[in-house]
Amino acid sequence: MRQSAQFERTVRSGARAGRNTLVVHLVTRTDPGPGPAVGFVVSKAVGNAVVRNRVKRRLRALMATRIDAVGPRSDLVIRALGPAADAEYAGLGDDLDGALRTAGRRLAERGAP
Repeated sequence: MRQSAQFERTVRSGARAGRNTLVVHLVTRTDPGPGPAVGFVVSKAVGNAVVRNRVKRRLRALMATRIDAVGPRSDLVIRALGPAADAEYAGLGDDLDGALRTAGRRLAERGAP
């Protein structure tokens, strides 16, 4: 995901689930796209550029192994929070798993496909 309009639509209308280190926004597209789109938001509140890039790399690697858990027409935004800078890799993965489960459940409760 690279366009700000996609980020905005996902964050505003998506099902949200938060954990200590991150917040996940999940929405289902109506158009059949090439597959799930994932975007990452890591603000300066997380740390300096080195820390932010490390958090982004970790989140990308974690999401690469979990991309099949997200539907093929899904848009997903993962927003890192300040504690993500000090989180262990496994802890970040646990938070991501929990947030994905909760967001998926909330999206299903809304009646989204």
